[in-house]
Amino acid sequence: MTGTRERFDAAHGSPLCQPAGRPHLEPNDPELYERLADQWWMPRGRFVMLHWLAAARAQLIPRPRPGAVLVDLGCGAGLLAPHIRGYHHVGVDLSHEALRQAAKHGVQPIRADVLAVPLPNGRADVVVAGEILEHVADLPRAVAEACRLLRPGGLLVLDTLADTALCRLVAVGVAERLLGLAPRGVHDPSLFVDRKALVRECARHGVRLALRGIRPALLDLLAWSARLRPSVRMVPTATTAVLFQGAGRKKG
Repeated sequence: MTGTRERFDAAHGSPLCQPAGRPHLEPNDPELYERLADQWWMPRGRFVMLHWLAAARAQLIPRPRPGAVLVDLGCGAGLLAPHIRGYHHVGVDLSHEALRQAAKHGVQPIRADVLAVPLPNGRADVVVAGEILEHVADLPRAVAEACRLLRPGGLLVLDTLADTALCRLVAVGVAERLLGLAPRGVHDPSLFVDRKALVRECARHGVRLALRGIRPALLDLLAWSARLRPSVRMVPTATTAVLFQGAGRKKG
């Protein structure tokens, strides 16, 4: 079984199966993004599912008014940019290389922690927190910062992973370890998001957040696996117990 696991990890580019001399990465280590920086825009690279999620996230974002500002927390390499033309797109991330790539796609890069963004209150018409809340150790502070950046009437859009046993099985056991749809070790399940706490924290800051579950379209996923489709659509599902989106406006 050990030989099988090693072959599987090598075939899927597991960041936790390191060559000799390279330090071992713990789950949720930001260094992973630097090591896999060449994968961001690869059509079938290690971050492929983030492309599918960015397209789904964009469907919740309205057409911009003139001069509208969108702040993208944990923007990575700017995967949202092709879907939201017309916004002044500000991207916040800790990865130098991801921000360099994001800038090539029209994103104004800011290297900062999403828990302390160097922008004034009410700067944004839209704040996006895509696949970032399950990576932060302080959920209330992350929510407070996202809401602080919104102008009155502004829209908060997010997607993240639920703090459930089912999510740990699907997101880590299946998506990471079995299917290779995310880099192995990218998530620390202890940081997965309590949905009630998330809604409660948003409400504390004037944002009434509505949640809905999403998942990959299964036929698309099969066709993509067979190289018959270039991407996979994310579709609504009845449960928010694994992957879910949230959207809500800040009180005026």
